[in-house]
Amino acid sequence: MSNRHPRRPFALLGTKSFGTFWWSSLLSNIGTWAQSVAQPWLLLSLGASPFVLGLDAFAMGGPVLMLTLVGGVLADRVDRRRVIAYLQSAQMLCPILIIGLLLGHQLQPWMIVLLSLVVGITDALSMPSFQSIVPTIVARDELANGIALNAVQFNLSRILGPAVAGLLMTRLGAAGAFGVSALSYVPFILVAIWVLPADLHPATRDSTPEFQRLRATLRDIAQQPRLRTVLLTTCVTSMFCSPLVTFCPLLVREVLHASVGIFSVAMVAFGVGGLLGATLLVGVDPRHDRGSISLVFALMLAVIVVIGALNTSIVMSIALFTLAGLAMTIANATANALVQSEASSAVRGQSVALFMLCARGGGAFGNLLTGYAIGRFGLQTILAVNGAIAITVLLRLWIAHRNAHIRPQTESVVSLVPRR
Repeated sequence: MSNRHPRRPFALLGTKSFGTFWWSSLLSNIGTWAQSVAQPWLLLSLGASPFVLGLDAFAMGGPVLMLTLVGGVLADRVDRRRVIAYLQSAQMLCPILIIGLLLGHQLQPWMIVLLSLVVGITDALSMPSFQSIVPTIVARDELANGIALNAVQFNLSRILGPAVAGLLMTRLGAAGAFGVSALSYVPFILVAIWVLPADLHPATRDSTPEFQRLRATLRDIAQQPRLRTVLLTTCVTSMFCSPLVTFCPLLVREVLHASVGIFSVAMVAFGVGGLLGATLLVGVDPRHDRGSISLVFALMLAVIVVIGALNTSIVMSIALFTLAGLAMTIANATANALVQSEASSAVRGQSVALFMLCARGGGAFGNLLTGYAIGRFGLQTILAVNGAIAITVLLRLWIAHRNAHIRPQTESVVSLVPRR
């Protein structure tokens, strides 16, 4: 087995395909995070209610529940470069329209929600193609490292995007942040068309009806214990743990009795933790059992949710959000790497789509249920219950995972220090 990973964990950034893909993704995600900060602020300035804010968030996340598997079929049956370029181009029009309507004093909250739905639909359809790129531009034994580096840029953008948005909104207003968001699409679209290899298309094409093919793929994935366990882990953590981040503004205001500045610091801390977690994963020996790593850090995240629900200290909250970002990133990145490495090239798009359905769809559904329950039972109670449920389910998955002896362990699964 090659030792390239431990010795040169960042070497992939120097390659043409992965390097340009990484940098264009970083620029694109910086724009996305800049818009994610500006959009709720803009909605509030237009007189939107808290319900409209929640509806806007669900409009972007909800389509994942219905369309991600369709996006997986597209990723396996159509040239992924074209899927990405066409859908990202359509998505780029949304911030452009918002800027035009805003400058023309015609913008209404319902228009923003409608455009968020467009973004959600295009995201759901294009994300499996996007997530399937890394396995086609790196060697198989570099896949986990490539996904870890991809998580580094995502979490780095999570820190830089809000900072850029804050600066632009202070000087130019919300239109400045939306302008950066629109421009950030251009590098990634150009990379998809001219830089990524021309063979980003399915390995096989057959005449089997899509529904039957999709059902057979899902059945095959469900019958693989390693994939089944890691997908269930992702679904549980997304559904019961991600609401800690979603309802952070409410936690800061009602429990910590702090200002919006503390909320910003908490979000930056979450991004810093995520960046640290992704960096730790870079170069990790591929012989580590990624299923066990995902379970360990998912359990860590669930414990953090319970502690965070009961905590009333601002300093402790910042520390907890940093650890939450680290745990969530490691749990999700290792799960993603396992899914992509275990799936065959012919159904990789659909496998990734199933992972995205668990990760983003589970989060959207969990946030919706949590928001409803908070109104009846209170924020701290529901977050604590969420964490307790996650701990219970994840412990059962851990016991089943260990008892099945899915993969013999010769080394500690929680040692994330790359080998020298």
